[in-house]
Amino acid sequence: MPFKNIESEIDNKYVDIQKTFINKIYEINKSSKLKAFLKTYGCQMNAHDSDKILSMLELMGYKVTFEENEADLIIYNTCCVRENAENKIFGHLGYLKNFKKLNKNLKIILCGCMMQQGTIIEKIKQTYSCVDIIFGTYNAYRFPELLYTNIETGESVIDIWKDHRDIEDDLPYKRTIRHKASVNIMYGCNKFCTYCIVPYVRGRERSRSRDEIIKEIVAIANDGVKEITLLGQNVNSYGLGLKEKVSFANILQDVCKISGIERVRFMTSYPNDFTDELIQVIKNNPQICKYIHLPVQSGSNRILKCMKRGYSREEFLNLVYKIRASISGVHLTTDIIVGFPGETEEDFSQTLDLVKEVEFLNAYTFIYSKREGTRASIMDEQVPESISRDRFNRLIYTLNSITKKIMKSKLYTMEDILVDGVNEKDDKFLMGRTDSNILVYFRGHKELIGNTVKVRVVGTKTFYLNGEVL
Repeated sequence: MPFKNIESEIDNKYVDIQKTFINKIYEINKSSKLKAFLKTYGCQMNAHDSDKILSMLELMGYKVTFEENEADLIIYNTCCVRENAENKIFGHLGYLKNFKKLNKNLKIILCGCMMQQGTIIEKIKQTYSCVDIIFGTYNAYRFPELLYTNIETGESVIDIWKDHRDIEDDLPYKRTIRHKASVNIMYGCNKFCTYCIVPYVRGRERSRSRDEIIKEIVAIANDGVKEITLLGQNVNSYGLGLKEKVSFANILQDVCKISGIERVRFMTSYPNDFTDELIQVIKNNPQICKYIHLPVQSGSNRILKCMKRGYSREEFLNLVYKIRASISGVHLTTDIIVGFPGETEEDFSQTLDLVKEVEFLNAYTFIYSKREGTRASIMDEQVPESISRDRFNRLIYTLNSITKKIMKSKLYTMEDILVDGVNEKDDKFLMGRTDSNILVYFRGHKELIGNTVKVRVVGTKTFYLNGEVL
């Protein structure tokens, strides 16, 4: 079946328009007991988008299921940062092609970063006619309209915007954990690191207005939210393009003043934009968690320059020293890429040395993945996979050793834990996180969920702690 291309119109009432489509689909579905399955790949911003899509699905009369094979509607919210994520999507689509032959009414929907790439769209058109709806990163709010179009016409629909238009975040949003919420404060990235495709699929940096952000957080605080995570590809550069002169530090300060908000987190930070003003705001506001995600990517100056990161190893370490000198008890996490084009054993050794010096609590580690359209994809000296894999394993071993050491230092300490829920493997135990984002398990009653409790650490593992409520 040919795809129908929709030229999207922007309207000041677009949210109300989508609510109209939500109501129309609900009337169609209300007696059908249809089920929807959603799989999310990628970053926290993708996860946040998925929460909004799930909320819209429920309003449209779908029951959310975690079993893909019993779903009447399947959505993959895709990521294109790593080739492996793309391969998984195509593998799933190959399976769904046959699955749809058995269930003609099944709807298959693709959205997210991967869909912003023209080559991907062409491949789907040519090979995966089973797909019913495709939309990208800039127009998730239009999902109800696209679904209604497909239901009414029976035609497959593509709605991909090549760039952003207005920022629209006034969407239904059902939180996975009722007392926690994520809030997008800015979108896109202007850094254009040579390995990264994000600026091409998420667009240039653009910030939501200060008033919009505070209004949203006040509303969810009134609904019982106690912990807020501020999201952006580079939250530190918040304020770019706004008429009002406002910095990320200003927004953090404002959020800390909102009644009911006990904890504030944020990610992701770019080292060059981590200002002295921001350090002082974190230091002076106890609501801001002593947990900072600060991607370094490599410990080699030569590789950092090839990556176009804009800072040196020494500048990164100086920032770490400055943060730790000012913010007592802070823990740092990071991102690291191994096997970047041209990386030598000496370059990798410098990364290991930096990891040992900083002692990150944890790290998101990746083997370099060639992304079409980025400068690194055409660089010489692509590192063989066998060498990259060996370096990756050595990096993981080093990081795990450091994490284990940090965890052992927590033994018998007292920690304030915001209780998130019940341990899925043993419902006699609750789970929650420390201010520094360390997972803790402990015995307790379900009535504690959503509250902050004092816990004594009585046991340590590599990636979590065991405690007892005082």
